[in-house]
Amino acid sequence: MAECRPMRETPLASLLIREHRRLDELFGRFLAAAHGDHASGALEAIVGFDESLRRHTAFEERYVLPEPEGRKLLPTEEESDGTRVSRELRLEHVQVRELSAMIRRILEESQDVGGARRLAPNLARRWDRHTTREEKELPRLEEEMGESVAAALREAGSA
Repeated sequence: MAECRPMRETPLASLLIREHRRLDELFGRFLAAAHGDHASGALEAIVGFDESLRRHTAFEERYVLPEPEGRKLLPTEEESDGTRVSRELRLEHVQVRELSAMIRRILEESQDVGGARRLAPNLARRWDRHTTREEKELPRLEEEMGESVAAALREAGSA
């Protein structure tokens, strides 16, 4: 996956980038198992990726990405660029979680490694594009977080 570091790497940015790379590794384990037609290994790997992805995106949505107005992911007529980017990043979270869940479900219900393998490139492309974009936006996002950066780091330290 692409490595895109923000201009200044703060403790929060460093934490999130490390998490992205850890998720890349977990997804890589799934790919290796799936391409080796190892159903149980592919399932174990995608379960690890899926659960870690859900924890990671929940953390970002709680602390890093402002909640959209009206709790909706639809654009508003007068949304700022910052609001638009945050909304789009949240939408990308939904998309990658759904693809990950689809792969997991295919393996859990039918052990269809070929079906899981066919969905993998879509997830890989979306995940790579998402993390690249999010990492570019981290300085602005962190600036908007203000004082809540400390709370986010405290929670991450206790996780």
